[in-house]
Amino acid sequence: MTIRFSVEGEFIQLDQLLKAVGLCGSGGEAKQRVADGDVFVDGDIENRKRAKLRPGQRVDFAGETIELISADVLAAV
Repeated sequence: MTIRFSVEGEFIQLDQLLKAVGLCGSGGEAKQRVADGDVFVDGDIENRKRAKLRPGQRVDFAGETIELISADVLAAV
């Protein structure tokens, strides 16, 4: 399944994103899953817990794909 997530502002940190979309129950769990190498950003393993993600990027985790879109684009639709 694909989740479209609206980024408010310039970026969102990876650990915050995983918690915000409900794929991790806590920030600690999100950080551990990133450290374990379970998260891919734009097709590559991402091990930086606080990687700054911007609209246009894609995150794959736990069988889900998260597409980041700009809040401005979402408001225009």
